Amino acid sequence: MTTTIPTTSRDYDNTRIIERPDGFYWQDENEGDKEFGPFATLLEAIQDMEYNADSDFEPGETLEQAEDEIGVSSWIDHETGEPGEESPHLED
Repeated sequence: MTTTIPTTSRDYDNTRIIERPDGFYWQDENEGDKEFGPFATLLEAIQDMEYNADSDFEPGETLEQAEDEIGVSSWIDHETGEPGEESPHLED
């Protein structure tokens, strides 16, 4: 099974990934000489580098919980296959 490495972030000029014998580290030039790591794999280092603490995402949150949080209807129109918000409403 192969693992896909995420695409490079838009801030790629400011960040660097360093491989050392004990693992992978990442460094942000805006943070000075501070390094984050070690991570066992390159993928883990990239995921940590791209993590945004200001995000509303909660680890373990299901898609249904996230949709409910932003007000997406769970009802799907059987005729069109679209969410309830997007299906046409017939007026009486």
